[in-house]
Amino acid sequence: MPNTLKHSINAQRAILREVLGEALGKVTSDLPALMADVNALDTRLREIFQILDHCKYLYVLDDKGIQVSSNINRYGADEEMRGRDRSMRPYMQHMHDETVTCHLSEAYISRNKKRPSVTAVKTLFDEQEQRIGFLGVDFDLRELPHSDVMYEEPSQWRQIKGDPAIRQGLFHQERVESLMDAQLDHVLSVHEALILDQGVHHIQLHFSSSRSTIWHIDDPYVYRLLTMDELSDSNICLAYPRRPYFERAIIPKVDIGKVLRQLKALRFADETIYLRYASLNIVNGKVGLNFSCDGTHYLNYDEFLDKGLDFWFGGETFPQNVQPAKKAVVVDYPKLDAIIENIAGEGCMQVSTLLYAIEKGEVPEQVAAYSPTECDYIYRELKSVMDVYEGNSHL
Repeated sequence: MPNTLKHSINAQRAILREVLGEALGKVTSDLPALMADVNALDTRLREIFQILDHCKYLYVLDDKGIQVSSNINRYGADEEMRGRDRSMRPYMQHMHDETVTCHLSEAYISRNKKRPSVTAVKTLFDEQEQRIGFLGVDFDLRELPHSDVMYEEPSQWRQIKGDPAIRQGLFHQERVESLMDAQLDHVLSVHEALILDQGVHHIQLHFSSSRSTIWHIDDPYVYRLLTMDELSDSNICLAYPRRPYFERAIIPKVDIGKVLRQLKALRFADETIYLRYASLNIVNGKVGLNFSCDGTHYLNYDEFLDKGLDFWFGGETFPQNVQPAKKAVVVDYPKLDAIIENIAGEGCMQVSTLLYAIEKGEVPEQVAAYSPTECDYIYRELKSVMDVYEGNSHL
């Protein structure tokens, strides 16, 4: 069963409590009798410091949380710490509960060294079983033994709200066509090839800023940044070694293109609510989406493919305190792509006639049933086809 972050933390804390609790129980029996003699107390703490593994600081407090002893560390004793009030420190928040005899604090950032730390606190009792103080032991979290329990990203859908300033000004903006938008079919085809045949296992597409970041299985610790200068050149695939589809991938090969086409649909579906950034990881199967409202979603690829455009533009992406000023225009781009393919199949003369009519402001019969947004998309795609045919493409 996948381990949640909380599960991983609790497993690690359980190990530390067992190890530290047993160690502290063996060394604290004689400390109460020494609390009246600070120098003798420091001497005993130095001896204890040599016994306790991974210890950074050792000290004794009275029952009010005021430090009695010096700070004992590997260099000796820091007497200036005597009298320090530690009652408000995170690791002392249990001190009012007299039933707690040994406590392991939550992790915190140390005040002096600014390092992740944890403190074990052992209650000290006199001969009448009255609480008279505490032994505090500070540990650097990085130096403590760790379990092999690994945190795994949860599989459920995660939604994260972004910058409130962006959400509040959402309906005062509209999408501006980027360099990537103008060549998006080509860009997505390049990424599909890189994933399926060139060993790329993770991509980030920045539609608005026209750049991409990719990670390759041969060098997974380093990312490659691709601008439109590189992405517009189909030869880019020659820059990476040919590799079979990654064996750790959980996304079927046939679904890679489907995911990329769905990203395109979300990019162009509306001029106000549009996809600004997307990521795809074929190993954990996650799709990341960041919209113009600065809302971010992370979900599994199969769930992403099951959601139609109506889901994304039916109010789901709006923050709770922001209501849409207008209903988003939902455009079914996969359907339009099929229409465009049919029109293109009629031949160059028919396509040229249709383009000429649209440029004159007419509405040809082939596109009469579609909205202005859909007609504009059909026109731009057919124009791109004709540019390639006539040798005018810059790709």
